[in-house]
Amino acid sequence: MAATKIIYGTAWKKERTTALVVSAVLHGFRAIDTACQPKHYREDLVGAALQTLYDAHGFKREDLYIQTKYTPIGGQDQSQPLPYDPRADIPEQIQASVQTSLKNLRTSYLDGLLLHSPLGSIAQTVTAWRTLVSLQASGVVHKIGVSNTYDVAILETLEREGGRRPDVVQNRWFEGNQWNNDVWAYCVKHGIQYQSFWTLSGSPSLLSHPAMRAISSAKGCTDAQVLFKIAQTHGVTPLCGTTNEQHMDEALAVEKLDFSDVQPLVGDVLRIIRD
Repeated sequence: MAATKIIYGTAWKKERTTALVVSAVLHGFRAIDTACQPKHYREDLVGAALQTLYDAHGFKREDLYIQTKYTPIGGQDQSQPLPYDPRADIPEQIQASVQTSLKNLRTSYLDGLLLHSPLGSIAQTVTAWRTLVSLQASGVVHKIGVSNTYDVAILETLEREGGRRPDVVQNRWFEGNQWNNDVWAYCVKHGIQYQSFWTLSGSPSLLSHPAMRAISSAKGCTDAQVLFKIAQTHGVTPLCGTTNEQHMDEALAVEKLDFSDVQPLVGDVLRIIRD
């Protein structure tokens, strides 16, 4: 499928997950992010939404990009059913998590699989990464990556010791971490898809900045659309987890916005982000 410009995020949707994913796809989203982590995601309800889209709306599996995550035990709620045996070694945990995801998502392959976070040590993280590399080689997973990884040295180690560079990095990209400038730059340099979350909710000061307001006024769009557009044109693929259908439409309309006539203002915003 075509390059993904924006991804629908399903964290914290709980029992609303099925209806929201169906709505997001019908509004135009073609990429869905989830995780095999019952603590924050209902991956099974994403699968139910996909089945509805296939059966009732004519979509095919290949029309959609489906991405999930292996969540280490530290990120799981152990009072809930786990997707793997926590006593198993890391490769076995990942294999079991993937089988759970395939069942939940009612699919024979995953478009994307991420480590939800680095593990307790770099050695464990490399072991996990090598398992993802083998899953990619088998064809069960198409793209592999990492999330919540804010140290370029870890990405370099995955390439050097783990066999290959990630296809995807998914991190918080917001004013609270100075927009993760070093990892973002590394991803742009090496052709890694940098996916962002907390892009809007984590950046209230930027959204209210006069330069942002001037762009939104000049282009007749929202401040949120301005930030998404700047992200998309500078190597960032935003996640959007809105539950509001109007905001879904606005997020999807960003791709068609043309900022060629407001480049000095865009430059002002980029200087704020990069400085």
